Amino acid sequence: MRIFIVIALVIAGALALLRTPDTDPAAMAEKYANDASRFAENEAGLRVHYRDEGAPQGIPVVLVHGSGGSLHNWEPLAERLGEDYRIITYTQPGHGLTGPHPRDDYSFAGMAEALDLVVRELDLETFVLGGNSMGGWVAWRYALDNPDRVSALLLLDASGAPLPESEPTPQLPLAYRLAQNPVGRLAIQHYTPRRMVERTAYDYVAVKSVMDDAAVDRYWELLRYPGNRRAAALRLITDREAEYADRLSEIAAPTLILWGAEDAPTPVAMARNFEARLPNAETVIYDGVGHLPMEEAPDRTARDIDAFLQETLAGGAPAQ
Repeated sequence: MRIFIVIALVIAGALALLRTPDTDPAAMAEKYANDASRFAENEAGLRVHYRDEGAPQGIPVVLVHGSGGSLHNWEPLAERLGEDYRIITYTQPGHGLTGPHPRDDYSFAGMAEALDLVVRELDLETFVLGGNSMGGWVAWRYALDNPDRVSALLLLDASGAPLPESEPTPQLPLAYRLAQNPVGRLAIQHYTPRRMVERTAYDYVAVKSVMDDAAVDRYWELLRYPGNRRAAALRLITDREAEYADRLSEIAAPTLILWGAEDAPTPVAMARNFEARLPNAETVIYDGVGHLPMEEAPDRTARDIDAFLQETLAGGAPAQ
């Protein structure tokens, strides 16, 4: 019994030492907000970090980041497109300085609540809507529900289109595998060493230079913003309502599909599936690029988006 008690105490002490604490919200706001940062809040207590940048009279382009990211993922694109377009970026619930959803709602409804909050705050009637990864899923689902508001759709390595049966299923990242059981979900909330975050971030990109120390620190620190790790565990087991992919053909908005050829979590076959299901879509595949084309190939991504919008909305969609 004494040996058992000693072993238990050693394990408990080791776990306490290894536990990764939350970050300080004030310190995170000072480090990761800037002069363009604003916060929109609704009566239910949802508070969303957003930025409204670029040309005030330009066509509004709303961009939605992916799982584990933040509005910072769009900074290279905002810099390149901001001269001609009004670029609106925001951080989704359960991420970054937005923090957890007040009702723990990480379904499409909860994510769309944040998007609606931002576009209402800015009085946007119509806008171009773009998204990467999970943000791409939010974007096309929103376009499906709001066809009169989305003038064009941008899908960058988006999720939500099933792989063809002939394609092998990609191996899930460690965090997704851990989230499949209660013990793993508990571990995610308390033990997130920087090395694990760094390894996951590197696995998502082909252009490794975009994941420098500052980028890894941002992912790691904002993941540990109070409530975000619990949100991540819940989000990873939230039903993505795969049946809605059968309704992609209802989206009439002109759509640009941009995809990294080296994307491991969402292979190029998914891009082809989107292209086959969307009636008004064109696709560009980037060789040597992974899951984040807006960061890995920002010049090419910006040029292709600009050319697409110039052709699609020529003469057209005024800023709201």
